[in-house]
Amino acid sequence: MKLKVCGMKFPDNIEAIAKLQPDYLGFIFYKKSTRFFDAIIPSLPDAIKKVGVFVDASAEDIITLANNYNLDVIQLHGNQTKEFVLALNKLVSLYANKEIEIWKVFSVDKHFNFKDLHPFENEVHKYLFDTKGQLKGGNGYTFNWEILKEYPSKKPFILSGGIGLDEVENIKNFFKLDVSKNCFALDVNSQFEIKSGLKNIEALEKFKNKLHHFK
Repeated sequence: MKLKVCGMKFPDNIEAIAKLQPDYLGFIFYKKSTRFFDAIIPSLPDAIKKVGVFVDASAEDIITLANNYNLDVIQLHGNQTKEFVLALNKLVSLYANKEIEIWKVFSVDKHFNFKDLHPFENEVHKYLFDTKGQLKGGNGYTFNWEILKEYPSKKPFILSGGIGLDEVENIKNFFKLDVSKNCFALDVNSQFEIKSGLKNIEALEKFKNKLHHFK
């Protein structure tokens, strides 16, 4: 199980978090977000992959930023269609300066319909499940993970939404479920912040150590 720390903003903090060796760092390229990133990403170890988070951006803008920031993953929030993702995949193959994965985000509540995944099954590399709320991600609380027992796909997914130190026992219980074999990574953000975009190094280190002990 891998760890993604999202909503990175401040270069010194990015360097400090990188020393904890998460598998992914996420950068939000959505101007309405308080964690909007428009700085320079400091040099990172090759093992840490960079994820660009986009909310209903144009395919052209996504490719431009992916190349400018040497992204490894494009994470799509919003109302993208299958046709949009097909077009984006084509642009990636033609113009991206490296291989890039595409993750499609789905906001989950008790009414979520897993049929919404079907159009993207062959078009994206992974799904990410976040909590449905007023914000486009980063709502700060978890959804009921029991819903994922109905997950119909074999595609890897990332579990997101309000995950913090208080969720360690729930994470442990989740990984007793059969569906957890498809859980590729945990995505953390707001529950480890001192302020928006500034991550608490000590709390993240504690969380990472706790995950290591029960894996």
